[in-house]
Formats: sequence, structure tokens, C-alpha cells
Amino acid sequence: GYPAFYARQIFSWIYKRKAGGFSKMSDLSKAARNYLENNFYISSLKVLKRRISIDGTEKFLFELEDGDTIETVVIPEGDRNTLCVSTQVGCRYGCKFCVSGLWGFKRNLKVSEIINQFIEVSGIISPKIVTNIVFMGIGEPLDNLENLIKSISIIISPFGFHFSRRRITVSTCGVTPKIRELLESGLGVKLSISLHSADSRKRSLLMPVNRLYPLADLMKQARQYAKEYKFPVTFEYILIKDFNSKMDDALKLSGLLKYSKYKVNIIPYNPTPFFKWQAPSFYDINRFVKVLKEKGIFFTLRKARGQDIEAACGQLRAGRMENSQV
Repeated sequence: GYPAFYARQIFSWIYKRKAGGFSKMSDLSKAARNYLENNFYISSLKVLKRRISIDGTEKFLFELEDGDTIETVVIPEGDRNTLCVSTQVGCRYGCKFCVSGLWGFKRNLKVSEIINQFIEVSGIISPKIVTNIVFMGIGEPLDNLENLIKSISIIISPFGFHFSRRRITVSTCGVTPKIRELLESGLGVKLSISLHSADSRKRSLLMPVNRLYPLADLMKQARQYAKEYKFPVTFEYILIKDFNSKMDDALKLSGLLKYSKYKVNIIPYNPTPFFKWQAPSFYDINRFVKVLKEKGIFFTLRKARGQDIEAACGQLRAGRMENSQV
């Protein structure tokens, strides 16, 4: 029974002006504000932990309304502050280096729970601002595609946060059919793929998803995504000692990417007590990237960030889960 334009005004109050309550929405009638107060509420997340690394990385452990927990990370680099957002409680894909999936999959995050990570962290770190968003936290973003698309639509809306879609990246472990759906959504966001090995056998050992969606099919879809959106797909490659960090691994990676429009992030493994893997030595790293240089592969060697605050994805939540089972 209220004017249709109230919807846009309420939307703007919540997302653009970040109103914490309906009483602040001064351009709505008093009757409308009272109706909203009596029938709805504006949700938030509870901060359980905030840890700040010596390198400036910040990690937040949030409690949801049902008591479940998720993590959100802010990674500063020069003028950029990249927000790493979770999309699920747990993960069903069980990658053998990622703490996020150790306790399995519990549920998808609601749109409000995804959006609130941006709102809460933006308020906490102010006057610094979030300049980039990566959906690369706990969970597989494309496994919660419907809510992911709704969340991104709010983030890029001119009536919402009006965030540049070119500053948003969606990461996937390689759920190939959903990459096509993301492409067809028309959101125009960037795509990042957790690769971690160019050898299909090794990748299957590290990432069971490779048995379901083989590497060859994944690369074909990645090339299509890059072709249609006309910007490169990013491949994440965690360098693990004595597993995927030898010269032969670098040669296979070079061959895999030869005809692709891509960027590669080489990331030394961030050790965690939950897995046997070890970080590569400086020799391992230098030998690996030397091969990539010789083969003309464009790459960025990333530093392991936030090691002193357990910044590897899922570690804070894992500590809480472990304690709850003692």
C-alpha cells in the first residue's frame, strides 16, 4: 500500500547510506517507518575475533545469527585494500590443502550474510576503504551461485554501493558448468581459478573436484570466459614443496597456459598444522619462476600474507571448531 519508489529509497538507505535502523529513513512517511520497524529488521554480524598482522593484513571471525562462524580478510597492498569474502559455512569440495573444508559443508550463506561482510569490515577499517573484492574466503562461491549473483548485483548497483564490477573477482576451484552460468549472468566480473597443478593426476590428488570436472574442460571454459569478457582469467598456483614446485611442474604449467589469455599468481604455501604440506624453499621458488620467465609466462610472485595471524583460509574458524569438539 505504499508508493513504489519507497523500495528504491529503502534500498539506498540500507546499502548506500548504511542506515542501521528504519527510524533514520527520513524521506519515508512516519507510518511507513513504523510499519518497517514492526515487521522487519536490518541484520548484522557479530565480531568474535579481529587479528592484525605485522604486514597489515586483518582477519575477522564473524558469528552468524544461528551461531555458525565465517571468516573475512582484508589484504592491504599499496593503495589497494582487498576484501576476501566467504560464501558458505564450510565447503563440500575438500581440497587437500585448504582448512575451510575440514569439517565439511554446512550451508550456503544468505545474501545478507555475504553483503554484511562488506558492510561490517568497511565500517571497522574506516577511514580506509575497500578498493577490491575477491570471493575467495570460506566455501566455493559458484556452489552458492544464486546468492552470489544477487550479492554482486547489490554491490555494483548505482542505488547500492556502486562498486566497479572490474574490481570484483570470483574464485572457483573449477566447477566448470557454473563458470558458464556466471558468464551468462552478464555481471562482467573477473574470474580466478584455483589451479595448483597443470598435471591432471596431481591436481586430482590435491583437488578432488578435478575428477568431477576435468582440467581440459575447465581450461576450455576459462578460455571462453576470457574471450567473451576480453580480460584475462587469473590462475592461482600455490607452490608446495616436493609436490608441484619442480622444474617439470613449471614446464607443464607453461605448456597449459601457452594459448590462454591469463594471469598467474604464484603463492608460496602458507603452512598450517592441519596438513602435512611444507612451504617451498627460496631455491624451489627461484627455480620454478626461472622456468616461467624462460617460457615467457606472465606471472606475479605473491608473498604469503598474515602468517602470524593464521590468515590461511579457514584457520581461525578451524581453531574454534577444534576447541568446540574437545
